[in-house]
Amino acid sequence: MSAAHQWARPFFEWYNHEHRHSGLALLTPAMVHYGLVEQIQAQRQQILQAAYEAHPERFVRGQPTLPQLPNEVWINKPESDLTITQNSQ
Repeated sequence: MSAAHQWARPFFEWYNHEHRHSGLALLTPAMVHYGLVEQIQAQRQQILQAAYEAHPERFVRGQPTLPQLPNEVWINKPESDLTITQNSQ
């Protein structure tokens, strides 16, 4: 196995399964990909609600809300078919 493969394999494992992305509402790509968002967000909301009810004085901005998952996330968004067609003529 090459040095690049030895480095990349654990990096991608960490990036996809452990690193919580701010652009994904602090979820991992694997959580989103495998459809775990609703379950995880429901658990998070219960914890936030319990914390708020126990100590509302700690939440100076009012009741906490979870960050929302964006509708789309891209690294390299594909061009639309219209743009590709226009550029190829």
